[in-house]
Amino acid sequence: MLTNQATTRELYDRYVIPTYARFDLRLARGKGTYVWDEDGKQYLDFGAGIAVTSVGHAHPRVVRVMSEQTGTLVHASNLYYTRPQALLAERLVRLVGAPGKVFFCNSGAEANEALYKLARKFGNEGAPPAPKHSVGELISSDSNRHGIITMLGSFHGRTLAGIAATGQEKVKKGFEPLVEGFMHAPFNDGPSLLAAVQEPGIAAVLLEPVQGEIGINPASADYLKLARELCDRHNLLLMFDEVQCGLGRTGDWCGWKTLMGGDSVMPDAVSWAKGIAGGFPLGAIWVSDRPVKLKTGSVVPLCDLLGPGSHGTTFGGAPLVCVGASEVLATIEEEGMLANAREIGAYALGALRAIDSPLISEVRGVGLMLAVDLVSDFASRVAIPPGRAPSLWITDQFHAAGLLTVPSGALAFRWLPPLNVSRAEIDSAVQITAELLRKLA
Repeated sequence: MLTNQATTRELYDRYVIPTYARFDLRLARGKGTYVWDEDGKQYLDFGAGIAVTSVGHAHPRVVRVMSEQTGTLVHASNLYYTRPQALLAERLVRLVGAPGKVFFCNSGAEANEALYKLARKFGNEGAPPAPKHSVGELISSDSNRHGIITMLGSFHGRTLAGIAATGQEKVKKGFEPLVEGFMHAPFNDGPSLLAAVQEPGIAAVLLEPVQGEIGINPASADYLKLARELCDRHNLLLMFDEVQCGLGRTGDWCGWKTLMGGDSVMPDAVSWAKGIAGGFPLGAIWVSDRPVKLKTGSVVPLCDLLGPGSHGTTFGGAPLVCVGASEVLATIEEEGMLANAREIGAYALGALRAIDSPLISEVRGVGLMLAVDLVSDFASRVAIPPGRAPSLWITDQFHAAGLLTVPSGALAFRWLPPLNVSRAEIDSAVQITAELLRKLA
């Protein structure tokens, strides 16, 4: 059969490696908060590419600047300077609100890889920490530190280091031996974190202020404050993975500031991706300019620790995607989408909690990151076919009803709509959800 006579599904089955268990949807176009499949059916998109299309599909401002840049300069090697990359870096540093510098890459997994390398460089070349508080053991000046503490339930990407960093066993199976140097601590558990940072060889703590993939699990303000205090005490880096929760989704540019109610806690480094460019492949890290004393005795800013030859990328920070990302962030800022994420997010959280269904066990949310937990015996109550997780099964039912959601774990689904979603669109999604759960109950 000729390619142009095969269906999209047939082409995938023949030519695309099956790394995803895809839902049976063949999407063709999008506009705003809606997408349409190849048959013309309309869906309300509350997945947004998993928190990616932050200003909706085909926003006219982004379409215009990207079209113009396509005819100007699409790509240039990072051997050279380009103004779009410089301007985007300047904007991101401003949004963090603290001095530092930015490195650009192509995805969240790559951004986190840069954080791992930063932590190892810091641990291997930085001066040793103070004496161990637990046993008084002094780490010798020639000892190296490369361990990174991450959290149970976390998700940091699917590279080899990313799955080692991720605090979920399901992503690790079949890829042994794992990259060494990562240890997991229970999330939001202060005593466990205190014990972990005293283990020998630790260089950094990496956490998501809001765990997304597992189903919208925010850190407490006290936990973030403790993490900062412990890292300062033990001369460790505190790094935040804001790939999903950053750049507006919580109602602030920085997800941790939403949880803290301000900037009383500042990390040493942050990773971003997903919504940063509204759908174009871009990742980035911000690194603070805090001084780091090296074993040689010299002092350098942390943001200059990864110097020439220590890290790189071919496509990261290309002019085309940087122009698009700058316009996405400007659109969020100028069209009031941060306030919308806070206000509409709170409205959506209340509306979901008001659904009176015996099939819901809990509803959680921060800004426009919302999760609904189904009851533990959901599968038996609604007679789901064996072998199908409730989160996946109910996602199929939502698709049939015209709503795109994102499954989380075995028993939850997420809403991650564009940051300019309207109250009327929230009402539509709530109505679809309530009617579906009523029919199932």
